[in-house]
Amino acid sequence: MSEDVTLLHKPAAEISAEALARAEEIIEREEGVHNKLTGWLAGLVATVAVAMSLFHLYTAYAIVRPEHLRAIHVAFVLFLTFLIFPLAKRFRHRVMGWDWLLAAAGIATTVYLIAGGDDFFDRSILPNNWDIAFGVVLVVLILEAMRRTTGWIMPFITSCFLAYAFFGEYLPAPWTHKGYEIPRLVGHMYMTLEGIYGTAIAVSSTLIILFTIYGAFLQFSGAGKFYIDFSFAAMGGKPTSAGRTVTLASFLLGGPSGSGVATTVTLGAVAAPMLAKVGYSKNEAGGLLAAGGLGAIISPPVLGAAAFLIAEFLKISYLDVVLMATIPTCLYYLALFIMVEIDVRKFGMKDVLFEQVESAWSLTKKYWFHFLSLVSIVVFMLLGFSPELSVFWATVVALVTSFLHRDCALLSYDWLRGREPLLRGFLGSGLIKALDGGSRAVLNVAATCAGAGLIVGVVTLTGLGLKFSSIVLAYAGHSLLLTAIYTALIVWIVGLAVPVTASYIICAVIAAPALIALKVPEFAAHMFIFYYAVLSEVSPPTALSPFAAAAITGGDPYKTTLQCWKYTAPAFLVPFMFVLDPSGTGLLLTGSIKTLGNADWGSIALVTFTAAIGIAALAGGLQGWLLKRTNLAERLMLIVAGFLLVYPKAMFDAIGFALVALVVLLQWLKRDRALA
Repeated sequence: MSEDVTLLHKPAAEISAEALARAEEIIEREEGVHNKLTGWLAGLVATVAVAMSLFHLYTAYAIVRPEHLRAIHVAFVLFLTFLIFPLAKRFRHRVMGWDWLLAAAGIATTVYLIAGGDDFFDRSILPNNWDIAFGVVLVVLILEAMRRTTGWIMPFITSCFLAYAFFGEYLPAPWTHKGYEIPRLVGHMYMTLEGIYGTAIAVSSTLIILFTIYGAFLQFSGAGKFYIDFSFAAMGGKPTSAGRTVTLASFLLGGPSGSGVATTVTLGAVAAPMLAKVGYSKNEAGGLLAAGGLGAIISPPVLGAAAFLIAEFLKISYLDVVLMATIPTCLYYLALFIMVEIDVRKFGMKDVLFEQVESAWSLTKKYWFHFLSLVSIVVFMLLGFSPELSVFWATVVALVTSFLHRDCALLSYDWLRGREPLLRGFLGSGLIKALDGGSRAVLNVAATCAGAGLIVGVVTLTGLGLKFSSIVLAYAGHSLLLTAIYTALIVWIVGLAVPVTASYIICAVIAAPALIALKVPEFAAHMFIFYYAVLSEVSPPTALSPFAAAAITGGDPYKTTLQCWKYTAPAFLVPFMFVLDPSGTGLLLTGSIKTLGNADWGSIALVTFTAAIGIAALAGGLQGWLLKRTNLAERLMLIVAGFLLVYPKAMFDAIGFALVALVVLLQWLKRDRALA
C-alpha cells in the first residue's frame, strides 16, 4: 500500500478560504445573514449580549417571576436579532432606522407587560385596545425575527396556524372549529403563559440559554480543540483511523455543543483532507462528517435544544432525558464505527502515517480538566441540583479550571498580574467573548421557540392536537406499527421545512397523542418524535449539515446527503424498538433514574444486544459487505434481518438472528474455500 504523511492538530491547509466561505454561505442561508458591525455599534451589541448572559446566569441562581423572566428573555432576543440580522442581505453590516424601531418595539412590549402587573394577565379574556395593539406588534415582531434568523418557511407555517385559528368556522370537517377573533387570540398568545410565553420560551429562557453560555465557555477555553486533538492522537495509525477519528471527535466535540452543523464545520475544516488521503470520495467524506455532526444533537450531556423541551413537556428531570438518550447514542455511534470499518475493507483504503505532535496521554496530562468540565453537568444533577443550577455550576467549573493551563485561561495571566491595561485586557478576554457568544448562539433557537409558542397556543386553543391524532389513528386503523410509521413520516415531512426544535414542538403537540392513545408510554412517544425530528438536519431542502460538509469537501450537496443517510439509516430504525413493544423501552433505561433500581437489567441487556446486531446487519446490508463482499441474496437477508431485529418480538428476533448467522456461515465457508 502507498503511504502518505499528514500532520494532526493543525487546521488543514488543503481547506481553502473559498470552501469555508461556501460553508458559511450555506449556514447563513438557513440561519440568517449576520451583520459584522464595527466601532460603537459593535460595542453596544456586545454589551447587550454580555448583559443578557449575566442576567440569565443570575436567574439560574435567583428567583424571578416566570412571566417576567420569559418576557425579558424575548425582549433581549428581539433587540439583538434586529441589530445582528439585517432586513435583507443588501443592508448587511449596518443598522438601519427600521432596525432600531423594531428593536425598540420589542423592548416596549415587555415594558408594557411588566408595568401592567397582575392586572395585565387577569384581563386576558377581555383585553383592552392597548393590550391588543402591543400583542399584535409582538406577533409581527416574532414573525420577522424568525424570517431573519431562519428564513421564510417557519414564519409562513406559523402564519398558517394563526389563520387556522382565525378562520376555523369556514373549514370543512373534521378541521372545523368556532374560530377566534383577534382580541381572543392576542389575549391567549400574549397575556397568558400558554402562547408566546409558554413551554418553548420557558425552556429557552432557562436551560437553552444557559447551555449555550456553557458551550461558549468550553469553546473559548480551548476544550473544542482539545477534543479534536485527543481524538486524532488516540485513533491515528491505521486505515480505519480517519473514520474512527471523525466518529470519536464528533462525539466529544458535539456532546457539549449540541449543534450538528457547528460540529460538522469545525471537524470538517481539520479532518476532510485526512479522509481524502485514505481514499474517501468527496461525497463519502462529507456524508461521514455530517453523520458525525448529527450525533451532536442526540449525544449527552447537552443534546439538542429540543431535548430540554422534552423534559418540560413531560415534567421530568433533564437528567432523565440524558439517561434515556444514553443507549440510543451508543447505538448510533456503534453504527458509525461499523460503517467505517466496512468502508476500509470495501474500498481498500490506504495506510496513512500520522505524524503526531503529541500522544493522547500527553494531551490528557496537560488538558485533563476539559473532561472534568464535560461531565460536571451530569455529576451536579446526580448530586440533586436542578438542571439550571447544574449548568450554572458547570460553567463556573469551566471558568475556574481554565486557569489550570496558561493557554486555556479565560482571563490572561498577564492581565491578572497587572501587565495589561485593566479595562482593555478585560474587555478583550475570553470571558467576555464567551458571555457575548453564548447570547448570540441562542438567538436562532429562541426566535424559533417564540414562534413555536404561537403554534402551540393555536393547538391548545382549538383542540387541533386531538383532531389530528384521531385522523392519524383512523388512517392507521388503530395499528401501532402503521401509526408509528405515519408519525415518523409526519415528523420527517415537517422537519423538511423547519429546524429540529420547531419540528419537535409542532409534532409533540399534534402527533404524540396518537401514539400515547395506543398505550405507548409518554416518554417513549416523545423520544421517538425527537429522534425523527433530528432527521431534519440531514433532509433536503434544510439538510444543513451535509450541505455545509459538501462545501468543505467540494462534493455534491445532494450526493453528500445520500451518503449521510447511508451512514445514519441503521441507527434511525432503533426508535421503532421503543414504541412497538414494552420491552423496547429498555433502550430508554425505563425513562427515569428513580426506577433504575427496579429495572429488569437482563431484559435491557437483551434488547440492547438485539438492537446492536440489528444495526450491524443493516449496516452490512446497506454497504453490501460483512466479512467480505456480499452477493444479492446475502445482502437481502441482512437487510431483512435488520428490520426483523428492530421489531421487538421473540419470533421476529429468532428469525433475524438465524438469518444473520446464516450469512456469517456462508461468508465464512466462502472465505475458507478462497484460502484453500
